[in-house]
Amino acid sequence: MALFDLLGRNWTMRILWELCHHGPCTFRELQGRCESVSPGVLNSRLKELRESQLVELGAEGYQPTSMGRSLFELLLPLDRWSKRWATSLARD
Repeated sequence: MALFDLLGRNWTMRILWELCHHGPCTFRELQGRCESVSPGVLNSRLKELRESQLVELGAEGYQPTSMGRSLFELLLPLDRWSKRWATSLARD
């Protein structure tokens, strides 16, 4: 359940998505990718993701760990399902 708690926090899934989908980046680049996230919230989420060993700070900036990439792969079917769901809602 700790994972659901972490993923349910504002910006956590978006940060993981950006790093896995678009590749490693610096703090400022990630802040730009996430648009309206405040520096304080971004810093907190990155700290939590690093402590959970889902994200690490490498030579190229923040990047997902192997566990972070594994989690991302598990979330892809949920992404596909949510797109179908949104389409069905738009038709109704």
